[in-house]
Amino acid sequence: MTKQRARVGLVGLGLKAYWAQFEGLEGRLTGYVDKVAEKIGRDGVEVVNLGLIDTPQKGMQAGHQLRREDVDLLVIYATTYALSSTVLPMVQRAKVPVILLNLQPKAAIDYASFNRLKDRTAMTGEWLAYCATCPIPEIANVFRRAGIRFHQVTGMLEDDPVCWQEIGEWMQAANVVQALAHNRVGLMGHYYSGMMDIVTDLTAVCAHFGGHFEMLEVDALSHLREQVSEDEVAARVREMEAHFDVQADCSAFEMKRAAKTSVALDRMVAGNELTSMAYFYSGSGNAANEDTMSSIILGTSLLTARGVPVAGEYEVKNVLAMKIMDELGAGGSFTEFYAMDFSDDVVLMGHDGPGHIGIAEGKCKVRPLEVYHGKVGSGLSVEMSVRYGPVTILSVVEDGAGGFLLLIAEGMCESGPTLEIGNTNSRYRFSVGARGFMNAWNGHGPAHHCAAGVGHVAGRLEKVAALLGIRAVRVC
Repeated sequence: MTKQRARVGLVGLGLKAYWAQFEGLEGRLTGYVDKVAEKIGRDGVEVVNLGLIDTPQKGMQAGHQLRREDVDLLVIYATTYALSSTVLPMVQRAKVPVILLNLQPKAAIDYASFNRLKDRTAMTGEWLAYCATCPIPEIANVFRRAGIRFHQVTGMLEDDPVCWQEIGEWMQAANVVQALAHNRVGLMGHYYSGMMDIVTDLTAVCAHFGGHFEMLEVDALSHLREQVSEDEVAARVREMEAHFDVQADCSAFEMKRAAKTSVALDRMVAGNELTSMAYFYSGSGNAANEDTMSSIILGTSLLTARGVPVAGEYEVKNVLAMKIMDELGAGGSFTEFYAMDFSDDVVLMGHDGPGHIGIAEGKCKVRPLEVYHGKVGSGLSVEMSVRYGPVTILSVVEDGAGGFLLLIAEGMCESGPTLEIGNTNSRYRFSVGARGFMNAWNGHGPAHHCAAGVGHVAGRLEKVAALLGIRAVRVC
């Protein structure tokens, strides 16, 4: 799937009165702005560089241009002192989140060389080229009084990997928010009866995250399944055998059944332009629908690995969490709590149904199950562990006041004994211990599902929450 790219507006700030006074200063600062444009463009965003804005009139014009350019995020780089009246109108017109850059060209002014300059005007010009920090308090003051949220990054234009990692994370977060705004979520079937925690207000989801929900019929998937040819089935079986470690006790009949459903799923996703999906349906009493839904797991796992996360049990909030993690490149596998191992101080987590094969430790096994526990039918299932090493757990949580928060934990996925029951299954260790993690996590009232991804990405998730205007809570 093609990743959505955020459009990032970039504005450099200056003061027009300086240009006639200090030769070469305007060109030097413009070069700094261009350098920032080049650097943030490497982070996968589309940069709209408006250059150096140095008067309130130009600020107003820039605001109108930012509206026309449909930017998702505004990066303001104060290259030297600038008037707050230059900044305010552009931000008011743009109406997007703001990142305020407080960047010096280098770590420090070369005091000895500076003080050897005989021309005090030249000295002042050199100082002004380092004066990025000067207007930041003024701009921050006006933003606060005007009710404008902003986020600040302080550092150096060159030779500052910490600063540029932080800026890069903001760009990644902007891409995630843009993807969520255009997320087309397919919902097929209905809630698992009695799971009150996963019932979700779809209007509230759209209000906070954006996107669209497309209601799908299981009957439509069954109908698409009838149109799949034998050649397509054979080709999909070969693809599945390439991606999965298919166990010897998986019958050719079950592989063909799963392949047929997988091809039909791909057509449903393409036909509805879906970028994520959640489903649950018993199919009881309807043989065609039961056949469809009991053979869906391998197809949904392939979709998840291709950038279309699929959550079982009609879990809307968790498919959002999976989507966010996947857009960050961390994966996002459908997960719940299995058990606690107090002897090793780890938590066992996984789920039946789809797994993210792109973040698995080795090839995912495919095993036949005679019973889908708590569900109708039998068929093939995926058994895997998330890749060993750093992991992040994410839950999208309804906060009880009509809003949402991102609940985050970083830990480690470790090797060790797991339950070989044909489901995803991983061992997670957390810095606060298994007992401390469970108490802290559950204390925030999440649903029982979450998304597990590879790498430590809590910092990026906090930035996603900031751009969405919701809270992020990190338990470890």
